[in-house]
Amino acid sequence: MNDQNETTQFRFLEETATRLRQNGFTVEPIEDHHLPVCWEKGRLCRVSGKGSVLYRQERVDALGAQDALQAVIDTAKMTSEYMAILEYAPQLKATDLTGDYRILADFGDAVLAGHPTERGVQFVTWEWDFDRKGVHHGHYFQDDYDAAKRDFTVRGGLVQKGALFEPEQLAEIYRALAFVREQDETLSCGRDRELAELMDQISGLLPSNVPRQRDTPERGTMTMK
Repeated sequence: MNDQNETTQFRFLEETATRLRQNGFTVEPIEDHHLPVCWEKGRLCRVSGKGSVLYRQERVDALGAQDALQAVIDTAKMTSEYMAILEYAPQLKATDLTGDYRILADFGDAVLAGHPTERGVQFVTWEWDFDRKGVHHGHYFQDDYDAAKRDFTVRGGLVQKGALFEPEQLAEIYRALAFVREQDETLSCGRDRELAELMDQISGLLPSNVPRQRDTPERGTMTMK
């Protein structure tokens, strides 16, 4: 591994550690390009510098461990996404704007920026001035990357605000689908499979801190080791 890749992976793991601590997890020091993650006084899994989540099946069989593992997977995926963009993102240069802000997305009148800090990357959206030399009306999202992305798509005119569901709304839809699958005895196997796939799709859109009802113990995105 060259020095650049090693530095990139270390930054990713440090940022992931920050996010996981904010979500109530305990993390151990980075070792051999892996971040050990603990839950309920025991080691739950490890996050690799490349973004994979490695775990032993016996460690995720306990009650609630599957939800905890999914939260780690979601956090690692989200962090990997914005850290990869941030690695090559250009500096946001705007009149009267000070500090290290990097352009993560720029479309229409809107710009989404990431601001590296000691407490992790912070996110903000602005609207460009008419001459695109300055920005105004900043919406600050602290560490909520998903909320910042949703705001950017609306401010940039990519989607209408009414076409987006808030995380709480998606969670309610998820729970409603789970209820139907559990209670509707007339549900065919094919229809049940369709609902399960829809639930899986919705689950992938939910932030890690939004509770969801689990329906299956196994997930295809998990890597066993």
